[in-house]
Amino acid sequence: MSTGRRNGFTTGTCAAAAAKAAAMILGGLPAPEAVLVTLPDGAQVRIPLAFTSVEGLTARAGVKKDAGDDPDVTDGCLIMVEVTRQAGPGIELTAGEGVGTVTKPGLQIPPGEPAINPIPRMMIRQAVAEVTSDPMAVTISIPGGANLAQKTFNPRLGVVGGLSILGTSGIVRPFSHAALTAALQCALNVAVSCRVASPIFVPGRIGAKAAARHFKFSPEQLIEVSNEWGFMLTTAAAENFARLLVLGHPGKLAKLINGDWDTHSARSQSAIPLVTRMASDICGRTLPDHITMEGLFDTLTPPDRENVAKAVAADIGRAVAHKIGGRFPVITALVNTRGDLLGTDGDITHW
Repeated sequence: MSTGRRNGFTTGTCAAAAAKAAAMILGGLPAPEAVLVTLPDGAQVRIPLAFTSVEGLTARAGVKKDAGDDPDVTDGCLIMVEVTRQAGPGIELTAGEGVGTVTKPGLQIPPGEPAINPIPRMMIRQAVAEVTSDPMAVTISIPGGANLAQKTFNPRLGVVGGLSILGTSGIVRPFSHAALTAALQCALNVAVSCRVASPIFVPGRIGAKAAARHFKFSPEQLIEVSNEWGFMLTTAAAENFARLLVLGHPGKLAKLINGDWDTHSARSQSAIPLVTRMASDICGRTLPDHITMEGLFDTLTPPDRENVAKAVAADIGRAVAHKIGGRFPVITALVNTRGDLLGTDGDITHW
């Protein structure tokens, strides 16, 4: 069923189109306004060119990325490719400005290689091979990519210097839930490959900043789960971790007590009523209703706040432990929006 939203093209498709156009003009063919690119399923798509140029033994072409209606960080970026004949066999791919290099194991590409995933590599090589059988050096650049990469998972995945050239189908479909879970799977793979024994799962930036403030850990230990707790915990349960630290704001994490493993506000219930009842029991008095979890905790005295936070943390830990089938101990730490530690459950000394 159609969603009524417009598809776009991956960076891999754009790079393949630019590579094909550059190979064409290097071979003496007229500069095209658009080229046909073959997708992994055999279908062909017409990709317009932003520019082409040739100077001596080097040709260049660029494609403006169109991600359709997906909120892709690379939407509107210029994907540039430089093609030069080389003496060695085959088609060599290198990372230019704004394209990252892999530095850690666990991804689809080994350390030291340009962050160009296997399917885009295949598409780029196929696109060039449709034009010429000559050996070629192909350099892919994304101007401004190093800055944009800071908004992606790349720094945590050990991809340095820029963006990744991604794509499995060649097409970007609006709201990539699959892309998010694939990125989270990559982050977990990196942690496993780096022999992380004690990962830290946080919902997002509040948890990440608080973790850096209160604990010591390597970059690959920390994974921002977003709202995908069910997926990540089920996936993590298949690994041999020694323990897991779950850290974040109770407004998000207390939802796990209710069995809401997708914590998005549109797909889960508020945990404020549950925590208010717990706090009333612990404090020995009926507490008023609050609009926010932050407001609830701010009204408590410091001793009550810590006692309530510890109780909530313990219930979260039990829910997570049950979700992973008791595969490894779960330690929980709760923080407020300022990053202050509210309370913990379990042995946090491993971090």
